[in-house]
Amino acid sequence: MQQPTPPSPLTTSPLHERHLALGAKMAEFGGWEMPLEYSTGVLKEHAAVRDAVGVFDVSHLGKASVRGPGAAAYVNATLSNDLGRIGPGRAQYTLCCDAASGGIVDDLIAYLHADEHVFLVPNAANTAEVVRRLRAEAPAGVEVVDEHRDKCVLAVQGTRSDEVLAALGLPVGHDYMSFVEADFAGHRVVVCRTGYTGERGYELVAPNAAAVALWDGILEAGQEYGVTPCGLGARDTLRTEMGYPLHGQDISLDVTPNEARLGWAVGWSKPAFWGRDVLLAEKEAGPKRVLRGLVATGRGIPRPGMRVLLTRDVPLGLVTSGTFSPTLRKGVGLALIAAQVTDGAEVSVDVRGRPEVFTVTRPPFVTPAVRED
Repeated sequence: MQQPTPPSPLTTSPLHERHLALGAKMAEFGGWEMPLEYSTGVLKEHAAVRDAVGVFDVSHLGKASVRGPGAAAYVNATLSNDLGRIGPGRAQYTLCCDAASGGIVDDLIAYLHADEHVFLVPNAANTAEVVRRLRAEAPAGVEVVDEHRDKCVLAVQGTRSDEVLAALGLPVGHDYMSFVEADFAGHRVVVCRTGYTGERGYELVAPNAAAVALWDGILEAGQEYGVTPCGLGARDTLRTEMGYPLHGQDISLDVTPNEARLGWAVGWSKPAFWGRDVLLAEKEAGPKRVLRGLVATGRGIPRPGMRVLLTRDVPLGLVTSGTFSPTLRKGVGLALIAAQVTDGAEVSVDVRGRPEVFTVTRPPFVTPAVRED
């Protein structure tokens, strides 16, 4: 009898031992074993980012480089957003869509270094697929390199993030969605003014060999500013308060940019990108369902998969993300629901057999500080 194939071991961050030493509760994310929360707990980690500064190890995020003559032009002809809107030293949120269906293969950040070099940060579980699709159609001379396991990514997020990084001698204060390269501990570090929390902050991309020095330096320099190590549990509550979509829940191959209200990340006037024709047709006709925000009027907490109803017998759609908002002290979530339901409407969510009233609300649910200077 053939023995079952053992599960593949999870990939670990170069900071794995640091997380264990801090008592982190670990969990699987996209094939990686990453910290869910530390002994401080999700609520305190969430509050640290909103009120002071938190540091996240997000090295599970994908990393890939597209290099060679015409690399930027090739990326621009495949991914949704228009790289022509930005110049070198800028980053851009974009989508990799399926050419036939227009569904979202992944959402990612593109770092434009030069016409010959674009660095991409997709989601962990989708990196191999994004790389596969880009490689399959790459023109001669353009190379797509998977660097997923070669680099670390640390996110320093919160109102005191500038002070912490400045204490390490790293560049701060540059414009939102721009990046600067710097030397740290003998390694080249890319410091990008971005993040996934809605707060002012930065993401640092560096070789794995720099990870421990960066992490230790941030924690030491940040003592004065109340820096808190934060896990992916707090990252999820923070991003949900902002209404940022998560691939695999709110967006997927079964969801288009029009349905997800991500049309702002599509270069509609570009002559080519994957899924262009089908997405333009859908945009013209109007999607039948739309991703909208929900805010509880009572004590209900929405969770993925819960039914959204107009009345007890009239279904409107499903909750895709939901949580208790530590900032608002009430339930918030995202749901794919019928397009005719507008912001401000009241709907019912079936919370474990009990109808709870929610107001349809356009995110963010809290005031963002991500662009503040």
